[in-house]
Amino acid sequence: MKYRAWALALFCSFGTIANPLLAQTSPKEAQTADFIVAVVNSEPITNSDVQFAIKRIKMQMEQQRQAAPAPEELRRMVLERLINDKAQLQWAQEIGIRAEDAAVEQAEQGMARQYQTNVTELHLRLLKEGVNISTFRRQLRDQITLSRLHEREVEARLRISDQDIDKYISEQQALRADPLAQEINLANLLIAVPEKSTPEQSAQLFRKAQDIQQRARSGAEFSALVQEFSAADKTNGGQIGLRRADRYPEIFLKAIVQLKVGDISDIVRSGAGFHILKITEKKAPEKFTQYTAQTNARHILLRTGPELTQSAAVSKLADVKKQIEQGKLDFQTAAKEMSQDGSAAQGGDLGWASPGMFVPEFEDVMNQLPLGQVSNPVVSRFGVHLIMVMERRRVELQPMELREAIRNQLREQRYSEAFVNWARDIRGRAFVEIRDTPL
Repeated sequence: MKYRAWALALFCSFGTIANPLLAQTSPKEAQTADFIVAVVNSEPITNSDVQFAIKRIKMQMEQQRQAAPAPEELRRMVLERLINDKAQLQWAQEIGIRAEDAAVEQAEQGMARQYQTNVTELHLRLLKEGVNISTFRRQLRDQITLSRLHEREVEARLRISDQDIDKYISEQQALRADPLAQEINLANLLIAVPEKSTPEQSAQLFRKAQDIQQRARSGAEFSALVQEFSAADKTNGGQIGLRRADRYPEIFLKAIVQLKVGDISDIVRSGAGFHILKITEKKAPEKFTQYTAQTNARHILLRTGPELTQSAAVSKLADVKKQIEQGKLDFQTAAKEMSQDGSAAQGGDLGWASPGMFVPEFEDVMNQLPLGQVSNPVVSRFGVHLIMVMERRRVELQPMELREAIRNQLREQRYSEAFVNWARDIRGRAFVEIRDTPL
């Protein structure tokens, strides 16, 4: 499970893993007026640590156009997060959780892909920004360690039983009483108003509609009134047919949403004339359902290696995209000729895919891509892709899929509280000494 941003905001320092290319504090700045501001189980947190984190969070908030807290409040929050991080990392070490070199290297490679570069070039960019590579790798290692710790310690506390899922489904089924979710059958009686009617003619027709409405509310047979007066379809007493309330025109919906079966609506004015509506049937859906979005996309994949560098693959696919957009090349044909995976024979067709089937770096671009458009070259752990989305659809989850989706939703909902309680427990076990700032 991904490391939650909510928990990160409350308890974790804003490590370089969030954005390694933010401007950093120079070594010279870090050495200026440095002193210990807190001790966590004999390990110090220095003023330079705090100022370093403050600088990064300010830059992140500026990028997100968020207002930063007052300086003293921001410093207090950052120090508290650094203390929590320190205590959690110490606990991870005590129980034998660590990040091996291979995991750090994999994280570096993933970050390089994010910036469409390789690890060597990423290091050069970091050095240019004043980031020490050893410090960068240490921060990566710490974040990986924390993620593994949270997975073991926090997520292990989350137990979603079948009874929890059954209760959730029952609660959601009860919510199907929501007027917009109900299925409604309306009978429609229309008093037509000719397009070029004068105000006097319209007023006369409105009075006629009022008279018919009063007769209907007084007990007159609505279907008989439809047959006698309606200018709309008179089949089956003017009944439109059972459908979800939110599929009716908005002007109808406003008039009927609070009505009960057998009720007669107020008069509704449309471009066709005056409508009188009667609720003939209303029911909630028979079962609780959820839907998921599926995408049908094509791609062209070039695998990188000694024979084809990443930059060469990006350049090659950029040229292919240009030719496709100019009409000189067909995406399907190009995929058959170039793509280096099993979808090539189908013109790069990946079939219908549900969320989570593709790696995030591929799926994130695919989800933002308009139908029929070709993406820029996308770097993933498999190589470099061009993507084109052909169709999107919503499909109902099958029973087992539905239960698994609910299980994940409940875990997400309960994670925040579990994390806060666990983090407070770890904080409470640690010996923390806050030192005064020297004059």
